[in-house]
Amino acid sequence: MAKLIILDRDGVINRECGHICAPEDWQPLPGSLEAIARLCRHDYKIAVLTNQSAVGRGLLTVDALNKIHLRMHHLARRKGGDIEAVLFCPHHPHHGCGCRKPRPGMFHELAARLQTSLAGVPAVGDSLRDLQAASAAGASPVLVLSGNAAVSDIKADKTLGAVAAHADLAAFADHLLGGSG
Repeated sequence: MAKLIILDRDGVINRECGHICAPEDWQPLPGSLEAIARLCRHDYKIAVLTNQSAVGRGLLTVDALNKIHLRMHHLARRKGGDIEAVLFCPHHPHHGCGCRKPRPGMFHELAARLQTSLAGVPAVGDSLRDLQAASAAGASPVLVLSGNAAVSDIKADKTLGAVAAHADLAAFADHLLGGSG
């Protein structure tokens, strides 16, 4: 049976550069797609959960976002990886929806779709809101320092407890897989 890993998108898989509004603007971080491929070779399913307020702000259409995600899927496949699912919150931050991280709505939706518990499932993010959402959903938050990580904010959040931190997605994969290819 395949195991699951949940990834944030911006700052974990691709460069954090404000709102990405076109496929050609989506640029993977060094080693991130190779890390996804390695995880897939070890029977992990990869799901991406991402806040995409550019849709709610009118900067990006859902069609354009889907094209960006098609690029991400294509580039991951070229490296030998597969992204099983992408869920996104299109809402403006002030909308108050339940799916926008730090709320756990996307995590609950993923668990329902996959008919699985998220207990113990690594959820890799680069921000406090990613970790809070993972924790609220019962997943195991993992921090990568390749994006917007404000380590002081994360340490100050007393609800999270100890959170494993890694330089980037490749370092997390190395740690999880024990250096095996």
